[in-house]
Parts: sequence; C-alpha cells; structure tokens
Amino acid sequence: MRTVAVVGASLAGLSAARSLRRRGYDGRLVVIGDETHRPYDRPPLSKEFLAGTLGEADLALERDDEELHAEWLLGARATGLDRTARAIRLADGREVRADGVVLATGAAARTLPGTEGLAGVHVLRTLDDARALRDDLARGGRLVVIGGGFVGAEVAATAYALGLDVTVIEAAPTPLAGPLGETMGAVVSGLHADHGVRLLCGVGVKGLSGERRVAAVLLEDGRSVPADTVVVGVGARPNVDWLEGSGITLDNGVKCGADGRTGLAGVVAVGDCANWYDPHTGTHRRVEHWTGALERPDAAVATLLAHGATEPGVPRAPYFWSDQYGVKIQFVGSAAGADSVTVEAGSTEERSFLAVYRQAGRQVAVLGMDQPRLFTRARKQFTAAAS
Repeated sequence: MRTVAVVGASLAGLSAARSLRRRGYDGRLVVIGDETHRPYDRPPLSKEFLAGTLGEADLALERDDEELHAEWLLGARATGLDRTARAIRLADGREVRADGVVLATGAAARTLPGTEGLAGVHVLRTLDDARALRDDLARGGRLVVIGGGFVGAEVAATAYALGLDVTVIEAAPTPLAGPLGETMGAVVSGLHADHGVRLLCGVGVKGLSGERRVAAVLLEDGRSVPADTVVVGVGARPNVDWLEGSGITLDNGVKCGADGRTGLAGVVAVGDCANWYDPHTGTHRRVEHWTGALERPDAAVATLLAHGATEPGVPRAPYFWSDQYGVKIQFVGSAAGADSVTVEAGSTEERSFLAVYRQAGRQVAVLGMDQPRLFTRARKQFTAAAS
C-alpha cells in the first residue's frame, strides 16, 4: 500500500496510525479529523477537566517525542467514500485517494429536539462541548442532567463537588440497567442519593422552557424541574451517514468482522463507529469504551496490511470504568444474557464490592465498585478464561 488514510483523529484513529507505523508500514499516512484539535483524551472531559483540575495541555494523547510522519488534515469533515476511485471526499472539496482506509469517525452526542439556540443547554462529547459546559457550571445554580448513564452520572458528580444543586432525570425505571443489569444498576446509581443528588426515574422529558436561556425541564407527568443549566446525556449515534452509498454495510454503525474488516476490500473500521462481531456473544455490538479504542485498532491494522488474509482473533472482552463521587466503578464483559449476579466480596450497602455475572453457571462479566485491587485480579482471570 502506498497510501493509507485514517478517517478520524481521536483515540481510535491515533491508535490505528501508531499500529501502522509499529507494524512497519512506511508509506504515505493521512489522518483526517473534523475537529481542529490534535488527538485528546475524552474521559477527563466529564471529570477533571470539567472540575478545572486538568488543563487542555494535560489532555494531549500524543507524546512530546512522538513522530508518526503523518499528514494531518484537521478541521476537515469527510462527506463521502468513492469505492471506485478509492477516494475520500471532504467538505471543502478536496479528495484523498488511498489504497487502504481506516474508518474511525466515532459517534456524536444525541441532542434534545427543539433545544437549538437555547442558552444553557449542553451535550458533552468534544473538547469544545466541555469548554462551554465548564463556563456555565462556573455560574453555579441548578443543574439538571437528562439521562442517568455514565457520562451523565459523572457530570452530576462533578457538578455536585463544585457546589451546584443537581437533579438527574432518567426515563428508564432503573439507571444503568443496560450495561449493568437492573440489580447492580440500582446499586451504582444509588450513589446519587448517597450524596444528596435528586434522581427522578421512570419519567420522560417533554421539553424545556425558557426564552433565550433554559429555565426549567418539563416532564411528561406534568412536573417542572427548575434549571439554570441542562446537560443532555441520552447516548450517542455513530458518525456513518457520510458512508451512505459507499458499499459499506451500515447497521448501528459500520458492520464489521471480529477484526474490524468490512465488506469492502481495503477498508476496516475501529472505535465508536464500528459494530464489530463479538465471538463471545455471537452478535455484533459497538464498544464505546476507551480501552476498545486503544486496543482494537491493532487487530484491524493487521488485517488491513495483510489484505484480509489473516484469521480474525478473539477480541478482548470489553472493559470500562467510571469515577463518581470519589468511587471507582469498573466492569468487564457483558451483562446481557446473564441469569444471575452474586456479590463475591464486600458489601453493596457500603458501595464497595466485587460482583460476578453468570449465564448457565459460566462467568460473563465482573463488576467492581471501589475494589480496584480485587477487580484487577478478577479481570485478569476473566480475560484468561475467555481467550
């Protein structure tokens, strides 16, 4: 291959570029990113950066002495992939022709319809999002977080520590039931109540009120929750619209094999936009976690450089962590399909425990809450057994 283009300049794209060079690729390398920023770390955006304890320079993912000998096209949005010409079309009219393509365009935060132009309403996905939200949180007052997922919970915990009055609204009866199951989702989300943060569950949001700036969140049951700032944390959608008509199969992202290969020769996908096949569950799934964006691109790059001639390996089980109210939450595996969950150490009442999920007696996931040493050991054992 004389030219490889990586479309996406966040962690997954940077990881792919690093893997290309580490695996001996010495041709032209073009990295395309729609943001103007060099690659930066996203997890601190909802925590340390929002709290003001980390600056922008601390978010940099590239090492000071790192040189990938890449062409960086930043602030350049991809608008199409021409499989015949093997070219990526950009919004400014340019084209990048490439023999190999790594799709790493990530995902975009879902917004609340009808809130465009209303001051004080935020999503949190990018550095620019975090800058705007940090400025509004500095005003103090009342914060309402719509969505009780991990990002919403982290923002709520950070805002609580900053002294704001915080309410979290979750449409589902139990927050975090998707990734953790109902039982453990209730335990982990109990951290909100432990710290005096209001948690309203089982009720949807009808809309927002306010003229130029948000004044309240209107609930479907008729209640109104006053708000000076609102964060919408209702998930993300993969950035794949630009691939329509390219011949790439799109199904909740870019549909891939267990090593990121797509149905189009010379094209692989990684990161939040990639819907990889998971041999552990026999299904496709998008893994929107930092560790996946760091580790999985190497397998995809190996496939790309071998022109698809490699046998797909078994990806490591998904792993993620979250820091809320000073408590570290760690999870490996998948709770989907688990028929039991047992606390193996510690106590859920004390918010410090290790829990194991099983399906027909087989371990399928492990959750640690404020038990980093026990969890690290359990994760190693779980990963070894699953490989």
